[in-house]
Amino acid sequence: MAETEPNRPVLEFRVALTAQEYDRILQFYCAGLGLEPSARWENNGGQAVMLKLGRASLEIFNEPQAETIDELEAGQRVSGPVRFAFQVPDLTQAMERMLGQGARLVHPPVATPWGDFNVRLEAPDGMQITLFQAPNELPE
Repeated sequence: MAETEPNRPVLEFRVALTAQEYDRILQFYCAGLGLEPSARWENNGGQAVMLKLGRASLEIFNEPQAETIDELEAGQRVSGPVRFAFQVPDLTQAMERMLGQGARLVHPPVATPWGDFNVRLEAPDGMQITLFQAPNELPE
C-alpha cells in the first residue's frame, strides 16, 4: 500500500547549485532542457530560481561503480563526486539543445547494458551531465 504524502520520510529532493556565472548557467539549463522557472527570489543582491524537474532520486555509488558508469558513458573516469543525470523524452534533441547552450560533448551516445540510451556532456561550469532516454521512449 502506498504511503500518503504526510507519512513519507522525504517529500521533495532539491539540489542547490551555486553558479559563478549565474545568468549563463540559468540559460544553459532552461534552454538546454526546455525548462521554465517555477519560482524566483531576489534579496540583498542575491538571485535564485527554482526549476521543477519531475521525480528526483539520490544515487550513491562506491568508486568501482562510478568508474564502471564513467567507463561506459565517457570511456574513462571523468566525473567528480557529483554528476547530474536527466531522463529526457528525446535524447538527440536534448543533447543538441544543450550543446547549443555551451555544453561540451564528453562522449557520444551509447546503449547501456540495462537498455537506456545515454550521452555524457559537460556543462559550461564543468558539471558532468548524463542525459538518458529509457528503452520504452526510444524512436523505432
